[in-house]
Amino acid sequence: MHSVVSRSLKVFTTTLAAALLALSTPALSAAAPQPGQCANHQAPPPPVDTSEKPAPGKQVPPPLAVPAVPVGGDRMAECGLITPNGALNPPDGNTAASWLVQDLDTGAVIAAKDPHARQRPASLIKTLLALVVVTQLKPQQVIVATKEDAEQECTCVGLVAGGQYTVDQLLHGLLMHSGNDVAHTLATALGGVDSAVGKMNALAAKIGALDTRAATPSGLDGPGMSTSAYDLSLIFHYAMKQPEFAQVVATKNFEIPSVGGKPAIPIWNDNKLLGVYPGFLGGKTGFTDDARHTYVGAAQRKGKRLAVVMLRAEQKPTKVVDQAAKLLDYGFALEDDHAAPVGQITYQAPAATSSGSNPSVLADGGTGNSGTSAAAAAAKEDPFGVTGWIITLVVFLLIVGGFVVGHQRKKAAG
Repeated sequence: MHSVVSRSLKVFTTTLAAALLALSTPALSAAAPQPGQCANHQAPPPPVDTSEKPAPGKQVPPPLAVPAVPVGGDRMAECGLITPNGALNPPDGNTAASWLVQDLDTGAVIAAKDPHARQRPASLIKTLLALVVVTQLKPQQVIVATKEDAEQECTCVGLVAGGQYTVDQLLHGLLMHSGNDVAHTLATALGGVDSAVGKMNALAAKIGALDTRAATPSGLDGPGMSTSAYDLSLIFHYAMKQPEFAQVVATKNFEIPSVGGKPAIPIWNDNKLLGVYPGFLGGKTGFTDDARHTYVGAAQRKGKRLAVVMLRAEQKPTKVVDQAAKLLDYGFALEDDHAAPVGQITYQAPAATSSGSNPSVLADGGTGNSGTSAAAAAAKEDPFGVTGWIITLVVFLLIVGGFVVGHQRKKAAG
């Protein structure tokens, strides 16, 4: 009798395991890269340190949904180098994993490399924070820095607890010197870090930056942080339409004056092309261990304004700013040749991801984009969910297994 029961239990266990595997495999494979997809199609490369470890009791958000229709045109979904037909390749020595050159006036994408690959923005995400600030706070509004604001992980401009600063002064510190203390101070003024990040993500969704999810207001790496060369080009395109933003990134030096016994704070622009590259209009630099070097900059020549975004670049064999300058030269050369655009910066999200154009759909506490993972999308289509079906199957198999075992016992006893 014992052997019969054991065989019955073994059959039951094997059947249960196979059923569970069959149900769980589709959910796992939905997030796996498909053949022919570009590298980092859904998410940035794995982190190299613990900076993206979630807080106790929280989980890393799932990757953002990949739009069924590539934002910016069909060629924006291509892998590797994307150039006009018949055009020469860009200069050698570029180390960026992803980059994009655009016409700032028309939004035409002149050339790109893996434009929708998911990367990390580092401090380029401060351009998104600045957009929220210029739309929600008045330039002369006075903000008092807190102790927590002043003690952020630096790069910092040197804000002091209790110091009174105008929004305009803080924007200069944010965009010129990439102050993380400034980013936290502005986030506090926007309702706190979680609120500020939520507003950043709502704005990204509203303008169609569907690869982008801020995890921190400063660009320090955090769980779920994501963007792309296309998205940061879109964000910068939108930002340069805001006079206050454009004026700040074009400023070479600035001083926050002494107030209330607090020392004056001199600020110099970190962007080394300002005042060096002919017609340079301004930009932003960034770096973290996970994101590596990131860069955005714009210049004007012969009435044309071009901008370049570079992500996951390295400072060797040449400095990133020098690599950016060569890409700008390349873009201007293609414009002179009247090369056909390879894509288009657009603020209209594709119909396939219409929820991404409405920030009201955000329902994750303000820490995510309107995009959802493939698994989450599947859950929306099936309200019962994979988990519900698994539980139902387990209960069913337990009942059947009990019946089989009981029947075999009776049979053995007879």
